[in-house]
Amino acid sequence: MKYRGPIVLLLPFLLLVVLGNAQQDPHFSLYKYNMNLLNPAYAGANNNTEVLLGARSQWVGIEGAPQTFNFNANKAMGKNVGLGFNVVSDKVSVLSETHVYADFSYRLNLSRKVALFAGLKAGGSFLKVDLSDLGIIDDPLFTENSNTFNPNFGVGLYLKAEKYYITLSAPGFLKNTRYEKEGVQPVSAGDKIHVFVGGGYDIVLNTRYWKIKPSTLLKIVPGAPISWDVTAAVWYADFLEFGANYRIGESYTGFATVGLFKSSFRVGYAFENAANGLQRYGGSSHEIVLKFSM
Repeated sequence: MKYRGPIVLLLPFLLLVVLGNAQQDPHFSLYKYNMNLLNPAYAGANNNTEVLLGARSQWVGIEGAPQTFNFNANKAMGKNVGLGFNVVSDKVSVLSETHVYADFSYRLNLSRKVALFAGLKAGGSFLKVDLSDLGIIDDPLFTENSNTFNPNFGVGLYLKAEKYYITLSAPGFLKNTRYEKEGVQPVSAGDKIHVFVGGGYDIVLNTRYWKIKPSTLLKIVPGAPISWDVTAAVWYADFLEFGANYRIGESYTGFATVGLFKSSFRVGYAFENAANGLQRYGGSSHEIVLKFSM
């Protein structure tokens, strides 16, 4: 049997761990700019049209580490309805996924300055396991690739006020099977529900230009440790943003965004460094976003 490195010897376990218990949805350091990927209720919440392009290279220096590209757009349609569309392409080693979803939200005005948005997400994921990428021959475990489509739907609530927001969502409800193998192991692995809970607050300082915007986001997946982001951002005149993020027990991040053309176009960059054993292997990550608001 010919193979590339020790990863092949661990692949049966890797498939079960990566597909079954570890990161199934990609992480984002700049999660506030990818909110409608996580919560369909965000669609139209800013009462304008938003289009975002993003890219993330995770754990640079580790072979087969996650590479993510995403596109999302959302628009307020009339007084109470919002629509959104998002595509995420995620590749981890021999595993490739493309998620395609549409979002619908409905706005309920609780008061003059507070609105509750309820959202529904529907679509699915194209999953490809390309074992031929490993260059293995004459081994029954690696003779068949896998190509599947898993439909799914999700729901969310988004409470927005003048100076704060609260988000609660489960973007994928169905427990689809992502990989199966008959005759030799591994046998199967499946999706698990991801629940996102978070919020943020705007602190206006005693000046016309400066604001501090703390926020937090928790990702809860059954059978996995809770992922908890704590973020603090400083804004100057709605033009320049810079800040830091700590994903507890996992990583530290520094980020900055700049608004151009009266902030209708924003460019952002985040540098993330692992706070665990991945540091020894090159645990840094890079993320960029390009956001258009109209």
